[in-house]
Amino acid sequence: MNDMRDLPLKDIVVADLTQIYNGPYATYLMAMAGARVIKIEPPGGEHLRKRGANSGAAMPFAMLNGNKESVRIDLKTLEGKALFLKLIERVDVVVENFAPGVLDRLGIGKQILFKHNPKLIYASGSGYGNEGLYSAFPAMDLTVQAMSGVMSVTGEANGPPMKVGPAICDFFGGTHLYGAIVTALFERERSGKGRSVEVSMMESVYASLSSNLGLYFSSNGEAPMRTGNRHGGLSLCPYNVYPTQDGYIAIICNHQDHWEGLITAMNREDLKSDERMINMKARVTNIDLVDELIADWTKQFSKQALFEKLIGYRVPCAPVRDLKEVVNDPHMHARGMLEEIRHPEFGEMTVARSPLRFDDSPNIKLEPSQRLGESNKIIFSDFLGLPALEIELLANKGVI
Repeated sequence: MNDMRDLPLKDIVVADLTQIYNGPYATYLMAMAGARVIKIEPPGGEHLRKRGANSGAAMPFAMLNGNKESVRIDLKTLEGKALFLKLIERVDVVVENFAPGVLDRLGIGKQILFKHNPKLIYASGSGYGNEGLYSAFPAMDLTVQAMSGVMSVTGEANGPPMKVGPAICDFFGGTHLYGAIVTALFERERSGKGRSVEVSMMESVYASLSSNLGLYFSSNGEAPMRTGNRHGGLSLCPYNVYPTQDGYIAIICNHQDHWEGLITAMNREDLKSDERMINMKARVTNIDLVDELIADWTKQFSKQALFEKLIGYRVPCAPVRDLKEVVNDPHMHARGMLEEIRHPEFGEMTVARSPLRFDDSPNIKLEPSQRLGESNKIIFSDFLGLPALEIELLANKGVI
């Protein structure tokens, strides 16, 4: 694996029990920050691995589980539990995102783990939290989008609620889980004591509804909550996606300077004195008129030509790009955020590094996600120091 000497989480060892998106993203951020992450999987592999390469799961599995060491342990066996507890004695952090209570039912809940390692950071990610009215509900990104209000504010005003395209609840939850873990590690540096932390996906997305909540409270709940591509709080105008000759462009004017830059680019400086658009409040009041005026103008240009023109006037805007354009984005490739790799199982793919940057620490080499149990020998023999005969016996019993 990589040399982690210059990275902030060097010497931190993580036992990673996570699955799908939420937890694996938190532990991937840790791996890319220098931690040694040991991914512990059941006999058939974690759920995302089991979906198979032909389902579209290969890419996300590879992207979220690179730079980790994979071991296979059957935690439903007595020997598997005992082996896991030996590992826990040697690690700094254990991360899981099972349904609440799963590890307790297996007989390896957090209280048992703390007995084996009082300095452990025990991190739990879930949909609705480990306690409370909703804690037992099955939670996936789609269901949490529905329960959290995200779907209710997505879509056109007169249309049905819609899911957000990306799995935002999973990844907001994973990002906050990473934050909780490193905060607890920071505290441990001072106190020497371990701690358990948890993050609920539902709670992690609430703050992102700020604009929509502003509209809800300011209108006493009367305003339509779905605003399409307009501002979620209906307090900014222009704020929309406008048609071009070959696609769409997003334009936003946060303040008067942006608006004056836009109308100068449009060669419509006469609008400076138009009472219907003279300030933000007037433009929001006449939002349909403003959007129609801008759309009539943007139709005359290609999205790239218009983007270059508006950027010249310091107007915040961006062409609406498809995934092919994003995957091949020269900016992210130049910064090293995206990298093309040849995965030993899945072939050519473009994967992402961590968006966290640490000054004076170069990007570490991207290691492809491992085959199930690929690091069994390294972890059980070299890290835990088990004798070869014991490892062989565990393997013959199907424990590892």
